[in-house]
Amino acid sequence: MSEEIRIRRCESLEDFRLCLHLQREIWGEDDLEVEPVTMFVVAAHIGGQVLGAFDGSQMIGYTLALPGIRNGQPYLHSHMTGIAASHRDRGAGRALKLFQREEALGRGIRLIEWTFDPLELRNAHFNLNRLGAICRTYLPNLYGVTTSPLHRNLPTDRLVAEWHLDSPRVIAILSGAVPEPVDAPAAISFPAALEEWKKNNPEELARQQARARSEFESWFARGYAAIATRTTPAGAGYLLAPWSDF
Repeated sequence: MSEEIRIRRCESLEDFRLCLHLQREIWGEDDLEVEPVTMFVVAAHIGGQVLGAFDGSQMIGYTLALPGIRNGQPYLHSHMTGIAASHRDRGAGRALKLFQREEALGRGIRLIEWTFDPLELRNAHFNLNRLGAICRTYLPNLYGVTTSPLHRNLPTDRLVAEWHLDSPRVIAILSGAVPEPVDAPAAISFPAALEEWKKNNPEELARQQARARSEFESWFARGYAAIATRTTPAGAGYLLAPWSDF
């Protein structure tokens, strides 16, 4: 990541307006689906997080997280993380997540969750392989069919990423360790043509989504979790293994 990019908390109305403008640029949704400035204000005042990534004075990324309670313990739901197109693949997203982790741990919060599209394998690689999150919950059409071109007029099916911030798995992965392979894990795979289908074959993309939904729900019901992704010449996909809480 460029040394000029810095991460900090967003605390002023001007900061929150910058988040709103960047949100419009990244997601391109209609006004009724855009999170308003007031949502950022509320999150910052009730124990959530509004974090910004800045290149000089320009905001080039942000994270919005809301506080919640799970099994009697506090956690954060990271509702949105976005990086401007001009600054993707430069480490800003990882820097935001690491800052988010440290800030949460500093307040005694040990779990952050967020959702992502199962068909976005690059996001899955980042979440599972680079951050150490796991997935064991599938939410069909969570937000409904939206106006964002990023959602391609499909149901907004989502996997829930669980980031157990101080778990041995996360600590090891963030320190650069490669997780040991799991014997004979289950797999949910997608053909190499998936990225092309996102551009020009909505019918096939919808079929892939429906198939993946059925497979994820089946494996999760049997106590498996998605723990990694892998890429082969034939395509890419998820590795799953039996999972229990640590």
